[in-house]
Amino acid sequence: MNLAAALSEQATLEGVQWLLRSLGPRRALREQLQALLPAPALLGPCRLRQVSFKPGRKLTAHWDALVRMADTEGHRARAVAVTWRLDGDADRRPEGTDPARVQTEALHRGVAAPFRRLTADLPAWGMRIQVSPLDARFPQLVRLSDPRYARDMLAGAGGGASRQPRPRSYTVRSIRYHPGKRHVLRYDLCDAITPETVFAKLYTGEEGARAFCVARQAADWLAVHGGGVTAARPLAWVAQDGVVLYPGVVGIPLSESLYRPGQRVARCVERAGAALHALHRLPPAVAGPLPHHDFAAEVRKAADASGHIPVLLPSVRGAIGALLERAEHVWATPGGATLIDFDGCRLADPAYDVGRFLAYLLLWHVIHDRPGLTEAQDRFLVGYAPGAPGERLLRSRLYEAVQLVKIVRRVPLAHPEWVALTEQVIRRAQTVLHGLERRLGVPTSPLTVVMEGDPLPPRSGTCRPGCARIQSVGE
Repeated sequence: MNLAAALSEQATLEGVQWLLRSLGPRRALREQLQALLPAPALLGPCRLRQVSFKPGRKLTAHWDALVRMADTEGHRARAVAVTWRLDGDADRRPEGTDPARVQTEALHRGVAAPFRRLTADLPAWGMRIQVSPLDARFPQLVRLSDPRYARDMLAGAGGGASRQPRPRSYTVRSIRYHPGKRHVLRYDLCDAITPETVFAKLYTGEEGARAFCVARQAADWLAVHGGGVTAARPLAWVAQDGVVLYPGVVGIPLSESLYRPGQRVARCVERAGAALHALHRLPPAVAGPLPHHDFAAEVRKAADASGHIPVLLPSVRGAIGALLERAEHVWATPGGATLIDFDGCRLADPAYDVGRFLAYLLLWHVIHDRPGLTEAQDRFLVGYAPGAPGERLLRSRLYEAVQLVKIVRRVPLAHPEWVALTEQVIRRAQTVLHGLERRLGVPTSPLTVVMEGDPLPPRSGTCRPGCARIQSVGE
């Protein structure tokens, strides 16, 4: 196996997993990370979190590297992004501030420690490593990762709720580190009588200001019309740092609650449907002018997001293309416009949100091999359906099928059951669309004609937790 074959447009799943899991590439990665540290013994285990693949272009993996800190006896997770590119592409750099300048500031502020450098290139492997908080496109990430700067920024923005006297100090932890794309930091107040947590979400340009305004309007609307369901109201928009501050919310994510199905969880899913229906009644004028998002655009996004799957899994190549084409034929004229989320808000058919939630419920149950999908989806629709037009619910099933093609990329490429899980999700998408076609009286083709290959073998065991999450409104 070699790099060119692993990343080419004719790549195989074995080639991608070779880069992620085999001894040679893993050893090369560890050696490069160790070279960035003053002592190799400081580097502990490295845990793979997320992978994305663009055939013929690049493979990107996000890791948590456990690093021993000088002031502690244990290890602390440090976010690392690793990109493999084909020859000739290794020198690409995202637009933004000079990376050397960003690294110098990180060293000066002490937020690089214990790393001596935050980036490394290994041309022989087409590999580039970036360690948080390095990002030339988001240079503010460095200063926002500095506990001293964070303390002053939170004090000036009113981001902390505590009334304790100063001086106050915060620990800073990276929740999401995707260089060139997005970042989320977590601030926890040290030695506080009452725990206090603030989350910081970074932006470029004017996106943050718009997201802040929409999130506040949506939270205010739900406070009145949400039937007991609320949204985290942002604390502040700090323009000079391009960051929106959110309060910490105590609770358990819905995706984790699904492990313990019961009436309490069923009511929670039902209330999520009710809250979404309330958001769909939020007048667009309240949130200000927003761009539009239509069904054709969603189909294009689904095709792009799943572009690596036909390459790595030829058995579903015809299935994905036919499914998206059939979806466009089934599509009817969209209904009224509404908000679909807080951060990337668009004016769109409200059926989009319903279908997206249904799709994430299905994906979670498939990946974790858990029963109860039908019950969870039904309870969500019970909460959403009162007053909702019947045709909207039909369109939501169409969006569900398209969303499944789009979000199937969330099945981890390094997972040993990637083939079986991916095929199962695509089959489920076909089943959803086939059922909708029959209900609408649209001519359909047998599912066996669309999907190539033999029936799926029985699955054994369960998948590791954390492979997927339920995408909720506002995320």
